[in-house]
This record gives sequence, structure tokens and C-alpha cells, in this order.
Amino acid sequence: MAKESIKARERKRERLVEKFAEKRKALKEAGDYIGLQKLPKNASPIRLHNRCKLTGRPKGYMRLFGVSRINFREMANNGLIPGVRKASW
Repeated sequence: MAKESIKARERKRERLVEKFAEKRKALKEAGDYIGLQKLPKNASPIRLHNRCKLTGRPKGYMRLFGVSRINFREMANNGLIPGVRKASW
């Protein structure tokens, strides 16, 4: 389980990216790179890191489901994800 401070930091970055998205787009179209540099570093979407919605685990993230591979497996085995079954051949 990730520390709450790390999860909070990631949520703060998401809010900043959302807040400055339009301004970043306008500055990029205008070619104003000095204006882009004056924006906060965390306003850049490249600084976001995908994390599991349940535990905050940064590695093994499954983008389609929004959870880590470990939680995905547990949920799939318990039948909590519709349309997903364990493979057998």
C-alpha cells in the first residue's frame, strides 16, 4: 500500500494538469516556450504516473481496468470484473 502522502501528491498533480491544460495548449500553438517554462512543473501531463485506484501501487498498472495486476487477479478470480474469466486450455 502506498503512503497517503504519495497518493495525495499524485492527485495534486492531476488537478494541476487539468487546471493548466487549456493554457498549455494555447501557449504551445503560439510557440511561446518561455510562457510554457513559467508554468508550474507539475502542470505538465508527462509528470503524471499511473497508480492503482485501490492501493496506489505504481508498478504493474493495468490501464484498461485502473488497478494493479495483483488486485486485477484477485478481483477476476472472485468474479468482480464482468466479462473476465481465468483462462484454461
